Amino acid sequence: MAEISFYNRYSGKIETENVYGGRWVGGAYKNRWTLGLVDKLLASSLVSRSYGALQSHPLSKRKIDKFVKDFKIPMEEYVDGPFKSFNDFFIRRFRPGQRSFAADQEILPAPAEGRYFGFKSIGAMATFPVKGVRVNLARILGSDVQSASFVEGPLLIARLCPVDYHRFHFPDDTEILDSYSIRGKYHSVNPMALKMKHDILFTNERMVTILQTQNFGKMAYIEVGALGVGRIIQSFNNTQAKRGDEKGFFLFGGSTVILIGQKGAWTPSADILSKTALGIETYVKLGDGVGQKP
Repeated sequence: MAEISFYNRYSGKIETENVYGGRWVGGAYKNRWTLGLVDKLLASSLVSRSYGALQSHPLSKRKIDKFVKDFKIPMEEYVDGPFKSFNDFFIRRFRPGQRSFAADQEILPAPAEGRYFGFKSIGAMATFPVKGVRVNLARILGSDVQSASFVEGPLLIARLCPVDYHRFHFPDDTEILDSYSIRGKYHSVNPMALKMKHDILFTNERMVTILQTQNFGKMAYIEVGALGVGRIIQSFNNTQAKRGDEKGFFLFGGSTVILIGQKGAWTPSADILSKTALGIETYVKLGDGVGQKP
């Protein structure tokens, strides 16, 4: 099984993760020929939605015990089952008290639990190569008009592995200004795939929500679909939200959450920035600090 290195903020060490389907992803994205096959045959919404639907079938729950064992899922942190399907297990919730959102209003809490890259500033047409990841502001938002608010602002990219908690939350008290979807492919967001196909983050299926936060200015909050992600579900139903409120969840598959801010409104945490400069992601738990006011 393939491994990816990341920095664990809590152990202070560089660690490796086992990648779900790592051998398959490595083979599928190993060269331009295999990438072409994936692009034409597997990265469609129909394939990912169909595969996702299988994970909601009652028979899929037979996979849960092996998955927990193989990937050492700390089930003591999560609510008990019984789970009706693998997808039911996949969107499991934390037990009360297992995670909390930073109370300090100067601290930007992690909206998702995962492995983070961070950048102090992104220009309108700038690209940031990190393990092959290249981010273009206007393309990722699908709008030149929306991107104008975020030129030279900070950016965070959180990669969620299939083994992670797959609900995402509002990072601050918020007014929702706009929300829209952008159709696209369903390529893997695994770093092995990003090395071969640099535009995944702005050609995959995306949901974009524009927020006006209480403490960190205007933000673009983007969920990126990925290979095997049956659906991106938005669970909020109001135009107002509180810090830590659930925003939505991904059905089966690893995926990505992106935050983009306004120039000077906040900056990513120092450990995330330093490791990003080395091409290494930083693992951060839900609600812990990923940024702060300058």
